[in-house]
Amino acid sequence: MPTLLWTPLGRLLWEGLLATKEVQQVSESKVKIDADFTLSAQIEARASHPESENEVLLVHDDRSWTYSQYRHECVRMAMFLLRRLGAIDDTHPGHVAMFLENHLELMALFGGCGYGGLTLFGINTGLRGEVLAGVINQSRSRVLVVDEKLYAEVEKVRGNLDHIATENILILPTQGGAIPDGADLTQCLQSEVGAASSSLAAPAIAVAPETNLMVIYTSGTTGLPKGINNNHMKLCLIGAGISDGLDVTKDDRGYACMPLFHSNAMFVGFMPAFWSGGSMALRERFRASLFVPDILRHGVTMWNYVGEPVHYVLNWIEREYGGDEARILAEVANHPDNHLRFAVGNGASPPDIDRFTKWLGMEDMFELYGSTEAAISTFRRKGDPRGTTGQINDDAVKILDDSGAECPPAQVGPNGELENYEECVGEICRVAEDTALFQGYFDNDGATTQKYRDGVYHSGDLGHILVRDGKRFLFFDGRTDDWIRKDGENFSAGQVGRLLSEHPDVDLAVAYGVPCSVSDELVMAAVKLRGDADFDPDGFFAWCDAQVREASMDRKWFPDFVRIVSDFEYTETQKVLVRNLKKVHFDRRQLADESIYWRQRGDDSFRVFSAEDFERLYEEFERAERAALLDR
Repeated sequence: MPTLLWTPLGRLLWEGLLATKEVQQVSESKVKIDADFTLSAQIEARASHPESENEVLLVHDDRSWTYSQYRHECVRMAMFLLRRLGAIDDTHPGHVAMFLENHLELMALFGGCGYGGLTLFGINTGLRGEVLAGVINQSRSRVLVVDEKLYAEVEKVRGNLDHIATENILILPTQGGAIPDGADLTQCLQSEVGAASSSLAAPAIAVAPETNLMVIYTSGTTGLPKGINNNHMKLCLIGAGISDGLDVTKDDRGYACMPLFHSNAMFVGFMPAFWSGGSMALRERFRASLFVPDILRHGVTMWNYVGEPVHYVLNWIEREYGGDEARILAEVANHPDNHLRFAVGNGASPPDIDRFTKWLGMEDMFELYGSTEAAISTFRRKGDPRGTTGQINDDAVKILDDSGAECPPAQVGPNGELENYEECVGEICRVAEDTALFQGYFDNDGATTQKYRDGVYHSGDLGHILVRDGKRFLFFDGRTDDWIRKDGENFSAGQVGRLLSEHPDVDLAVAYGVPCSVSDELVMAAVKLRGDADFDPDGFFAWCDAQVREASMDRKWFPDFVRIVSDFEYTETQKVLVRNLKKVHFDRRQLADESIYWRQRGDDSFRVFSAEDFERLYEEFERAERAALLDR
């Protein structure tokens, strides 16, 4: 693994500010902290600082923790985890897994692992069956904390868990149901460690900035999801960089409704709020109908987002207020309890950014490009070209074609269309001897080597660069053939295709990402049926739904479009030419005679995708300023 240097995000937002610890907080609107770049040291410093110790850090419904209370809860959790883990060595690692929606106790686990020098594994709550068991086993975790709401899924695979003793499967009560004896996390904490208290000394554990703190998962192209290593330094640096770059202050309050087992909420939400001495309100999971009430109730000033939830919030507001913009501005944007200043995230369309900013009365939305690996990062700022994810400040970031040559900049026509799409669009890469803060994949050297090879970090994303006034601006153009990006999450197209191929009527299925009018991509599957089998839209939908509810299919993998093919085009090595499928996607202008089915949100079956459906959908893309995605 190459030498690890600062992430480009740090270079962009914080270059030159990290020479000494004293510069960690440079603004009077931030709590000034001098502490090592470990989570535990930063928590200790804030919990004892007169400007922050009694200030609220976390809020969930009617519960709240101040910085000092958070410190005590984290120390208590650390003592408990260390007790349950016992001896820690190469054979018995200090690994803890969580299968939780957003709760205060999740944040205590995060901090507890920070104090204990342990590694927290954030298991995606959408995993089921063999994949769920496989990820837990691959993590080699010896303690698992599971949301009561999700416990039934763990029960289904309990017999397949290799490293976790039954007594170390602990349930966080969230539903008011009966918890098996000895499995209630809150009771175990109380009986084994006692109440959270300032009298509890922090564990005498040597924790270094390089200590691996949290493994966050992304899907692999084959096999199980890949865990990305994130050490204390990386989490602190990202929190500091975003806090400084976006001027997050001690008066700011974030809103975590995106899952905290992902980098969006942890990197872009919690760490900047924590670093600045601010606070964060939690919601178990995103619900569009609760967004505005929560923002008003909790005095939220900043939000970390992904594209589709932005659209869902706008739709809810439009329905709630009958599309009356004057009323929306009066009762939402100008509501006396609305303090929302800005949002930061990725995947929102320019029109949605315009409406969201106006309807929520915000200063701006900072569209970014980045990943959990944190090797390439950009931020869109006011005045940047429309649709960009921001200026590239790292000279090592380049767009490469299939041969590894650098692509030329984009040439844009009078209507904003790309005139040299085939030449300018390629993979977003970083050509350098270092990997920035990409610290490799957990226990997966092969995947690490594949990601960073021959001096090039391969993002797996497609993009192009527009040069304006001598500055390079990055535009995101989707995923490569092996990946699909939906709702801000990357997952393997190959995994989806293999799963769909298990349908009894399917001979072979291939999945790929296709344009979405809102953000990121939709999932499309090309399906070759067995023998004389006919496609059953009701039955195929029900089968996919069963895979989500009872097997190993994440709900995001559920196909949005299904195209029935008589056969596939193959390469000389007998690989399906997926790129040819992606190129025509669901374009009824090019696929007039093909059998294509689709579903929309709320549907309970697939239905024929007609030419009229395509025209209506095309109009949606035009309104979202994304029609060019369909015309390439």
